[in-house]
Amino acid sequence: MKKIVGILSATILLYANSINYSDSLSLDQAIEIVKSDNLEIKAAKFDEQMAEEDSDIASGYNYGSLTLTQDFARSNDAGNVFGFKLASREASFGDFGFSEFSLPSTPAQQQALLLTQPKDLNYPGDRNFFQSKLKYELAIFTGFKLSSYKNIAEAMKKMKTLDKDQLLNEKVYQIKKSYYDMALLEDAIKNLNIILKNIATLEDMTKNMIKEGYAKNVDLLEVQAKKGNVERLVNQMKLNEKLLYQYLSFLLNKDITSIQTPTEDIKMPDIKDSDIITNNIDIQKASTGLEIRSDMVTAQQAAYYPTIGAFAEVSTADKNFLENADDHKAYTLGARLTWNLFNGGIDSSSVQKAQIEKLKTQTQVELAKKGIILQVAKIKTQIESYNGDIASLKKELKLANQIYENYEARYREQLASMSDVIIKQSEQIEKILKLQEVRNKRNERIFALENISNGDR
Repeated sequence: MKKIVGILSATILLYANSINYSDSLSLDQAIEIVKSDNLEIKAAKFDEQMAEEDSDIASGYNYGSLTLTQDFARSNDAGNVFGFKLASREASFGDFGFSEFSLPSTPAQQQALLLTQPKDLNYPGDRNFFQSKLKYELAIFTGFKLSSYKNIAEAMKKMKTLDKDQLLNEKVYQIKKSYYDMALLEDAIKNLNIILKNIATLEDMTKNMIKEGYAKNVDLLEVQAKKGNVERLVNQMKLNEKLLYQYLSFLLNKDITSIQTPTEDIKMPDIKDSDIITNNIDIQKASTGLEIRSDMVTAQQAAYYPTIGAFAEVSTADKNFLENADDHKAYTLGARLTWNLFNGGIDSSSVQKAQIEKLKTQTQVELAKKGIILQVAKIKTQIESYNGDIASLKKELKLANQIYENYEARYREQLASMSDVIIKQSEQIEKILKLQEVRNKRNERIFALENISNGDR
């Protein structure tokens, strides 16, 4: 009980509430609300959506890229101007300075012609340049690297979904445990109120016996002390109820003031070990991690293969924007093969490292399966033990109630002291609290078993 109070007290500090929800809430309704309104689950859903976008990004690389480039330029640089004219298909012999020359007739004139610097070519006038270019590039073969990264992105998306499901399992576990804790608290308060009623009757009886001289004031003090002790226990449990409501409000992101508590003990789920291995989220995550490691090996092995890419480009250019675009159009088609033939053995080491990581993950998956089976066996054994304790404690409580009633009757007949009656009443209270504690532990273990099996969501 102290552990529960400590956990709930810490949770209250984080509690933030802006919505009123005053209707008496059933367990099924609470589970539906936590799926849609719990803030941690909402954040996990955003992570899932981002992973889905990453998967789409990885898939997008398979379709290549189409790029539009529009150049706007003005220059009097000789190389630029001549290049502009060539791109727009407007270069002429005059650009080479032919307008300045006459045909040579002697060797000396020929030599002079070769040494002449054409002014039209070296000192052109300013020119505008407008070029529109559309280019499509596609990776044809990457050594299976793109497909591997796509698979990895898909696996990461699955991992985020499993993270969300695991968080949801945890919240459902906390909701169910809180509901059954509340039911046990109400039952304990009910039993303690019956004891309080009995103590009040005993208190009145003791007062009358004092008047008649059959009892002492110390007997009354013992009764009143026990009454105060039980009242303190009842008040502590009511405060625990309040803490549970605040904790439920935090989980559901709503102001919860009334719930429909379960009326029966939770039943032991009938779950096979094979189903647990199949459905357990930790094992699913480990298996997904193994898939990622396998694809990482393939991605590293891509370094052994050449990469092949292709591109297609169309363009048009002119000194005015899109002027004579059809006449000045051009195209380019091409492909490129790149193959890294040697890089000092780095690729081989990278592949070996990826394979070792895969083997390590494979071992971790097997270890996780064996660990889950062991954990399930332990939980089932604990539940069986608690079932036996509960059956025994119920009998002990029934006996303690009868013994108390017997001692109370004997006290009336002055055959037992008030101390004897108080002791038997303390044993009665002890059995009530012990029974509540064991039932709490049993419920917690059953919910833990459901959580491990990824069931009852």
